[in-house]
Amino acid sequence: MGRLRNRVRNYILRALLPIWLRPRSVPGLIRLGTPYGGWWVPEEAVQAGAIAYCAGAGEDISLDLELCERGCRVTTFDPTPRAIAHVEAHAPAHGHFRFVPVGWWGEEAELRFYAPSDPAWVSHSVVNLHGTRDFFVAAVRPVHLLMKDLGDDHVDLIKMDIEGAEYAVIDSLLEQGPLPGVLCLEFDQPEPVRKTIRAVRKLQRAGYRLVRIESWNYTFVMAAGQVPMALT
Repeated sequence: MGRLRNRVRNYILRALLPIWLRPRSVPGLIRLGTPYGGWWVPEEAVQAGAIAYCAGAGEDISLDLELCERGCRVTTFDPTPRAIAHVEAHAPAHGHFRFVPVGWWGEEAELRFYAPSDPAWVSHSVVNLHGTRDFFVAAVRPVHLLMKDLGDDHVDLIKMDIEGAEYAVIDSLLEQGPLPGVLCLEFDQPEPVRKTIRAVRKLQRAGYRLVRIESWNYTFVMAAGQVPMALT
């Protein structure tokens, strides 16, 4: 039943998106990662030396690993105990990969991460998407502070699959940065369709162009020659 509701929600969202906000593909999009954990990204953005931040490892870091294989400098973030164990078991040994067991949010805090409704699922949610009672507590930080601590002066690609926290993090990115050239967002469910439409509009006004939708995974790129409107 939940999957059916998600399909209906996805259909409504696509129908309600104004024409100027709907996906407009760009040349050179490629899909990296498994059918479950992969994403569409512009190939030119994932060249050697590019800096990628991947928030939400879960138990599939196939995108992270393929980015590393292409020579990108990848930092993966996830405070979930099962995700930490998965990353430790599958992380590459070379210096292109770092792991930080911290969650993303709009400010520094310690928050409750609530369990999913199905015990087989790994991802926990600070906004309690599924209305459960079990939780663990972990540190969360805004991306601009994490970037400063990690010694990076910019980020080329951000992937977020953070179980409802994406709305707070989008606002933080638009207010304080960083604004990457490529932004890959999963709009986790259940959430009101209007909330997602508002987020897409915010990103469009900031200079981002929606280039691909796959289920609830949205890929945005900063429009060519566009000066980001946020942070001004």
